[in-house]
Amino acid sequence: MTPSNAAGHPPFFRRIFGVWYRHFRVYTKNLIPNGFPPFLEPLIFLSAIGLGLGKYITEMDGVPYIQFLASGLLVTAAMWTAAFECSYGTFIRMEFDKTYYGMLAAPMTASDLLIGEILWAGSKGFFFSTAVLTVITLFGILSPILFTVTPLIGLLTGMMFATFSLLITSFVSDINQFNFYFTGLISPMFFFSGVVFTLDRLPRFMQIFAEMLPLTHVVRLVRACCLYGWSRTVLLDLGYVALFTTVIGYLAIRRLKHKLVQ
Repeated sequence: MTPSNAAGHPPFFRRIFGVWYRHFRVYTKNLIPNGFPPFLEPLIFLSAIGLGLGKYITEMDGVPYIQFLASGLLVTAAMWTAAFECSYGTFIRMEFDKTYYGMLAAPMTASDLLIGEILWAGSKGFFFSTAVLTVITLFGILSPILFTVTPLIGLLTGMMFATFSLLITSFVSDINQFNFYFTGLISPMFFFSGVVFTLDRLPRFMQIFAEMLPLTHVVRLVRACCLYGWSRTVLLDLGYVALFTTVIGYLAIRRLKHKLVQ
């Protein structure tokens, strides 16, 4: 009988919260260097790309280009932070710091630990989306009313890319191999998922490819909240996010459990 199955072990949600709270304490220990960049990065990007390119492209898909671009950044921020957290972060905690092995000495399973990782990455996605929304709202680019919904899409984005990154991590044996993940998958996804320009500008075969990318669907979700309103397509996007997160999360946890219990 494992410690997590023994009599008197903590309930499931408390075990998950323990993982989340551990990461929260570590992150907030250096709050200023960790928490300041999410507010500065969108300002730099919008100034360099949005305002500069906006002089030549006044509108995109019927809305001012600066609004079109800013709405996409709400979820790309969540994507980047979750991807880093559950790739480099997870690998370092597992292979170099041996953090997970100490955590598994507590009454919890490997599944508890990994689900906590996913929820923590989702929380960072929520925070980063909120940070970007704060900046673009202060500059009058988007409406403050979006604070009620948009960060929740950041949460979903963070959890989805957490599962994807954990699955990639399960195949990685050397930390430098993550270069292929970010250069070959994450960076192209930023440009070919409708963040910078609409998908109808792409050739037909590229549009089909873009529909298979997870970022495409959360970009459409956040634009539905910010710019266009809800439609039936949004329900399909929500279904994609739920299915992707569930299936990829299951595969990632199943593979990483073998690494953690060896």
